Amino acid sequence: MSPFGKSLVVPVSLPWPLPALLVWALAWAVFALMARLGAPAIAALLLASLLGVTGSALGSSGWRRLFIAAGFPLSLLLSGAAHVAAWHWLLPLALLLLVYPINAWRDAPLFPTPRDGLRGLDRLVPLPDGALVLEAGCGLGDGLVALRAAYPRVHLHGLEWSWPLRAASAWRCPWARVRQGDIWRADWRPYRMVYLFQRPESMARAVEKAAAEMLPGAWLVSLEFPAPGLEPQAVLQGDRGRPVWAYQVPFKRAKPAQGTR
Repeated sequence: MSPFGKSLVVPVSLPWPLPALLVWALAWAVFALMARLGAPAIAALLLASLLGVTGSALGSSGWRRLFIAAGFPLSLLLSGAAHVAAWHWLLPLALLLLVYPINAWRDAPLFPTPRDGLRGLDRLVPLPDGALVLEAGCGLGDGLVALRAAYPRVHLHGLEWSWPLRAASAWRCPWARVRQGDIWRADWRPYRMVYLFQRPESMARAVEKAAAEMLPGAWLVSLEFPAPGLEPQAVLQGDRGRPVWAYQVPFKRAKPAQGTR
């Protein structure tokens, strides 16, 4: 299954580690077939590695996707089945970095938003028709899909650092405007809501940026991870009990716990 295909709209629920085993087996089959047909080893290595990278979309978390993508080239290297120049092993790494750039891992290693993860958010955080909503770090577009289900009448924008993921998200979500770029350098002022599913370590930075740029009445919404030091205006218990935290500008500081100074 390719991240550039519409088949990603259908959720895959294979038990782990079956997705990894299937992708690895298919990559090995492609590599063996190309070798049997007399293709150069480097060409077989690249094609099989590309299949592993695209097949990593079957992983249910960032670490599992990376595990799937890296599995074939690592197993091939350890097996010694291919005789290629040492620098050729950098090519599968380059494929990985195109999809999972290092600087993006400081924020979130491709955490997907559950399809129903934002169901009911519109009742707690109503938005006017035509409002601009940004998903900061849209990955493969899972968050955009969930936002559209909750807010069918807003204008959705997505921002993603990895250009292959940006292309996949734009293909999957043609009704949204998806751009390639750095979420921390982008201007958040035009948006009535900025949604993100980052790491806990990124939330303080997101709060600082939102407070400096977003207009009064706008919302910062985070799946699962709360904003440190802030009192949420609304909390949605989303898919499988995963909380969705909503904070309205100007932010309300959390009260100190009783008994603390």
